[in-house]
Amino acid sequence: MAEQESPSTYQEFIHSLCADYKIHNSLIHEARENSNIKRGLRNDDGTGVMVGCTKVGNVLGYSVVDGDRVPMEGRLIYRGYDLTDLVDAYIREKRFGFSEVAYLLLLGKLPTREQYEMFNAVLHSYTALPQNFTEDMILKNPSHDVMNKLGRSVLALYSCDPDPDSLTVENMMRQSIELVARFPVIVAHAYVVKRHYFDDDSLYLHRPEPGLSIAENFLRMIRPDKQFTHEEARLLDLCLVCHAEHGGGNNSTFSCRSVSSTGTDTYSAIAAAVGSLKGPKHGGANRQVLRQFEEFKANVRDWKDDEEVAAFVRKVLNKEAGDGSGLIYGMGHAVYTLSDPRTLILRKSARTLARQKNMLDELELMEAIERVTPGVFAEITGSEKVMCANVDMYSGLMYRMLGISPDLFTPLFAVARITGWCAHRMEE
Repeated sequence: MAEQESPSTYQEFIHSLCADYKIHNSLIHEARENSNIKRGLRNDDGTGVMVGCTKVGNVLGYSVVDGDRVPMEGRLIYRGYDLTDLVDAYIREKRFGFSEVAYLLLLGKLPTREQYEMFNAVLHSYTALPQNFTEDMILKNPSHDVMNKLGRSVLALYSCDPDPDSLTVENMMRQSIELVARFPVIVAHAYVVKRHYFDDDSLYLHRPEPGLSIAENFLRMIRPDKQFTHEEARLLDLCLVCHAEHGGGNNSTFSCRSVSSTGTDTYSAIAAAVGSLKGPKHGGANRQVLRQFEEFKANVRDWKDDEEVAAFVRKVLNKEAGDGSGLIYGMGHAVYTLSDPRTLILRKSARTLARQKNMLDELELMEAIERVTPGVFAEITGSEKVMCANVDMYSGLMYRMLGISPDLFTPLFAVARITGWCAHRMEE
């Protein structure tokens, strides 16, 4: 019998294969740079590749005049309604907006009061996961990554659906509403199970409570004592509203539409979107913002001194600090130029809670980073690019104010964006 090779020999073999691969792959990289071939969903100038025609959402960040991009204040449109106008109404009327936005994105219009109340009732009725689903899919096979568990759970729901493959409008609408209702429950349960098995925490599983909003129920499910304040829930609701949809050019929505175009089932298409969102260059960006923010807090002595803040920004851009990427995470966007409307909404809404949580100084340091970065960037690069803070700049900090673990930052993005994904799938 031949002698069994050792694992170290196998590793050496794989290492040699990778060395050969890198040589061959460099030729592909060179060919792409010398052509106009897209890399992922980005053109060479940073703009996004659009999915096609859509009436679900529209992102406006610049106008084109005589072939040139002219910066403008950003606008995000949900089914013809400006996001800022929707949020202003929710704040003015002191009500939760996410379920209404879900209705708007899925149905294409705002609901009447009767339709809104019925929609909320249907949503709550669908929050109940299939029998033994939490036990069999989440408890018995825990994952240290909540997004991984969410993706697997979405695929498992196919087996629990009495009619998983039908592409009728009625069936896809039913599946969409079920997914909007079930995502928060799956994420909350996956998170507390992750904490139990990997962080040695106590295990608690809370069910959604009738009559509460999705934001209220989510905070209730992830906290051992089920307690939350109205201000906390309102802020989380605004985060969900702002993340619910962002046009057809973002990677996860593009993935959902691309997979849907094959005629496959809803669960396969949504699982693809979840996998796309899991990437740190998409849904995980706000975690990178917070990691870098901790370095600012540690290295800037006077948080109210713009010159000192700018000095550390300069170090990061020169790759003398930070993770060596030369990036200020949370700054810049492929479409928005003068402003990202979601950033303006979240930054303004965060101030009240920041005072309550004694985190106003941290919020103002983040604002200082946003304020000085464009000037330092222009100074170092010589670029005249107009730069604004994107939504990731503040969303992670807001989740921290709410006591929400970084493990939930990207999953919460999915809890919101499932509405846009389903709307785009049905349109596709």
